[in-house]
Amino acid sequence: MIETQMNWYGPDTATFGDRISGAREASGMSQPQLSKSLGVKLATLKGWEQDLSEPRANKLSMLAGLLNVSVMWLLNGEGEGVDEPDTKPEVEKDLNEMLLEMRELKTVLRSSSDRLGMLEKRLRDQFRHKE
Repeated sequence: MIETQMNWYGPDTATFGDRISGAREASGMSQPQLSKSLGVKLATLKGWEQDLSEPRANKLSMLAGLLNVSVMWLLNGEGEGVDEPDTKPEVEKDLNEMLLEMRELKTVLRSSSDRLGMLEKRLRDQFRHKE
């Protein structure tokens, strides 16, 4: 199996808004807290996080400082930023749940197949008795 290295917040993976949101969450700040610290309306911050608009240079610099990341990281995912989110435990849980469901279905299918075989045999016996 080939393992690939993914830059979770890199330019091919995340948008500017994704990086703002990820850095804000990593810092433990809510949207209202960050918007207040920046002196912008909550709707403005939400617009940035949803990639509907972008901050001016002075707000971008403040944003980077408050989130403890570099301006370049916010813009293009390169430089000092936050670590990728840890989704592995959640993924493993989902995979285990899927495997359990598959095993249950396999058991049901096997049981249904056995029942179908018995019904087919009874049906053939009925046809033989009528002939």
